[in-house]
Amino acid sequence: MADTKLPRICLLTTPETSASLLYGLLDVLTSAGAIVPDMLQGAPGHQLFDVRIVAAASAPFRCYGNVLIEPAAAIADIDAADVAIVCDMYHPINQPPHGRYRHEIEWLKRMHEGGAILASVCTGSLLLAEAGLLDGLEAACHWAYRDMFRDHYPRVRLRDNSILCFAGADNRIVTAGGTMSWQDLTLYLITRFGGHKQAVLTAKAFLIGDRSDGQRSFAIMAPQTQKSDGVIGDSQTWIAENYACENPVASMATRAGLTSRTFARRFRASTGYEPMDYVQSLRIEEAKQLLETVELGVEDVGHAVGYEDPTSFRRLFKRKTGLTPAAYRRKFAKLMPRELIPSLPDKKSDKLALQR
Repeated sequence: MADTKLPRICLLTTPETSASLLYGLLDVLTSAGAIVPDMLQGAPGHQLFDVRIVAAASAPFRCYGNVLIEPAAAIADIDAADVAIVCDMYHPINQPPHGRYRHEIEWLKRMHEGGAILASVCTGSLLLAEAGLLDGLEAACHWAYRDMFRDHYPRVRLRDNSILCFAGADNRIVTAGGTMSWQDLTLYLITRFGGHKQAVLTAKAFLIGDRSDGQRSFAIMAPQTQKSDGVIGDSQTWIAENYACENPVASMATRAGLTSRTFARRFRASTGYEPMDYVQSLRIEEAKQLLETVELGVEDVGHAVGYEDPTSFRRLFKRKTGLTPAAYRRKFAKLMPRELIPSLPDKKSDKLALQR
């Protein structure tokens, strides 16, 4: 893995850049794939991206708010990138950046000609417009700049209500609306390069998205198989593959050769869970993954993870996550581009074929 070349993402900054946006992008994109799986699942992963802060010159400078920025490189020293993100560049709404950022514009054109995805956040799209890279295309920017686009960049079809806007061949130009839409951009890039699972893990780790329902919908169960009690550890391994079976707790106790009472006591002492609560948590975790990735009815999802009664499944799901299954799907399934969602499986197929 150490010899694998990571996709390079360059964060283009200027003295007009917001520190919160820049370092938010840097933190999330650097953590994706590596720190996030370790944090949530106790399983160290691999970094997804080579992320670098770049600027017209490599010398340190202070950005908006007097925050220090130390570029990793000058743009003249970057010959290629997989993604170049133009961070926001504060400009008064009546002062377009005409005649400014000549070197940055030349570099962006060169990166795009070399096959890079160009992205921008908030007023960063002004630089792409100034470069002519948005001519004839749809683009997003902060709604306050719609008059500037109309008056100074009439060839750009501004979508001032959009959060993310995709344009150009192979959607290689991605513009994000307001300042905080950098979060949506990071999840899109993680999905595009690392897959939907990594994007969902990242969203859950950083609580990116609608947080009005609290933290429960972001939480995941990542149980550690017990080694201190081998009998219980074996039961955990077995139930992870058989969570949808009938009478799961009784089945585990029988396999362990223990009475129900003794099994429950040892299971609770080793894992901190009551056996049935552990099984229910596993089932709900599997249901969440199906809702995130498969076009399957809620009733069928419940059946696939072991619940014959749709009402009981919906009630338990909401108790565990704070959301109904349908609301959970709306929240996390949207991170996957629709063309990547698997086809609806045959209802007669083995339930395990539905698992990710």
